[in-house]
Amino acid sequence: MRRPGHHRHQLKQGGFMKGLFGRLSIAVLVLLICTVSLFFSSTSNSNRRSAYRSEINLEELWGTPDFGGWRPSSAPRSDWPPPPSDGNGYLRVRCNGGLNQQRSAICNAVLAARIMNATLVLPELDANSFWHDDSGFQGIYDVEHFISSLRYDVRIVESIPETRKNGKTKKIKGYQLRPPRDAPISWYTTVALEKMKEHGAIYLTPFSHRLAEEIDNPEYQRLRCRVNYHALRFKPHIMKLSNLLVSKLRAQGHFMAIHLRFEMDMLAFAGCFDIFSPEEQKILKKYRKENFAEKKLVYSERRAIGKCPLTPEEVGLILRAMGFDNSTRIYLAAGDLFGGERFMKPFRSLFPHLENHSTVDPTEELVENTRGLLGSAVDYMVCLLSDIFMPTYDGPSNFANNLMGQRLYYGFRTTLRPDRKALAPIFIDRENGHTAGFEEAVRRVMLQTNFGGPHKRVSPESFYTNSWPECFCQMSPQNPADKCPPENVLEILDSQLESEVANDFESLPTSNLTKSMAER
Repeated sequence: MRRPGHHRHQLKQGGFMKGLFGRLSIAVLVLLICTVSLFFSSTSNSNRRSAYRSEINLEELWGTPDFGGWRPSSAPRSDWPPPPSDGNGYLRVRCNGGLNQQRSAICNAVLAARIMNATLVLPELDANSFWHDDSGFQGIYDVEHFISSLRYDVRIVESIPETRKNGKTKKIKGYQLRPPRDAPISWYTTVALEKMKEHGAIYLTPFSHRLAEEIDNPEYQRLRCRVNYHALRFKPHIMKLSNLLVSKLRAQGHFMAIHLRFEMDMLAFAGCFDIFSPEEQKILKKYRKENFAEKKLVYSERRAIGKCPLTPEEVGLILRAMGFDNSTRIYLAAGDLFGGERFMKPFRSLFPHLENHSTVDPTEELVENTRGLLGSAVDYMVCLLSDIFMPTYDGPSNFANNLMGQRLYYGFRTTLRPDRKALAPIFIDRENGHTAGFEEAVRRVMLQTNFGGPHKRVSPESFYTNSWPECFCQMSPQNPADKCPPENVLEILDSQLESEVANDFESLPTSNLTKSMAER
């Protein structure tokens, strides 16, 4: 992982503006030159993109898309004071769902703590209900790195310290609250903050999608990126196992990772039953009834609008139409595929070099460390580091959505993102015997994708899938707001934090200061 980009802009631009207006004639000349240069550059890029869109160049796909001079930067670009030592109380959260739903919840928890000027207690991961795994935050993430990375943003403790009053020790558990889904910032600064001040701590549960994603404050959005892409680092043994798998896969050249979401929960959610046997349909319908709201779903209608997960065979046909041949190495990140080998057989006949973590390295150490949350973490890292990543169902899939966001952030790595709605009629025609022009039609749809390059975020695309432009900057921007912050920002913030700590010590009574120094 590269060094975190905590580059925060502390410089005033007044002097620059005076100089600019003082040399107006020079500025006009420079502006004219830049405009002409930009025109030719834009024309060149447009021609290159046009040529790129007329055919699929596999060599370019194995590389990275054109990123137009943008680079990741989640550093604040305006005043960002360090968290004061005397906050409003403690914030506890219980993050539910799978690994990546929990990951988004952790980002939201840090932001909520910053908004409320609260001390965040290390988030709890509700692993038992989903994974039957009690690894917890400490078993998955590097706690020391998490706390240290966010020291300029929020105060974080592993547990609420006990308080002593009138000779008695008291434990603060936190007042339990259930936040509204996608709650606005105002809910945290009113309802939640009032209870925190009243009780000293609050406990938000469940905590998944409990803070609005679209916030009209780029600094808050950049804080989410600092959490997601810098502070949340898996424990060393997970990183070691992931790197081992990637090294073995890459030893034979490029490799692609596919998140094959042809699993019972997603098929039941989507209501896509008709391709299965009566016994399998009964299982899917039972799962849906027990886990999702009742709703009439007609398979043919769902299929026609792209609401069904791609079958393994459809995934293979898309790749073949794009020009990938049977020598392509593919890593599959997936749970148990519903329907078994009969659905995998057509895919395997097209692409025989299919791997998962068990086939790449069948050692006992890997098997023992790839269950539950740990297995999802290893799959996540292998997909993150793959040359090409392809999600087959990116609707409610937190795994795929988070991965696309992080691959965008770490160098605009190539992502193949099938448009299921546009592909559905092409596959339906093929099933009805109309095979003429099939591959050309698939290729035409796939050419509309951005292949992982920067693009405007449009609803319902999630901020966690696409944090551009808030968490990116340009060295030579057309818009001053996109300018990259100074390189010495980490040193500036270190100095600010030291000053804050020094001021806190100076304000302490002598007896408290002596006690505090003795405890260190």
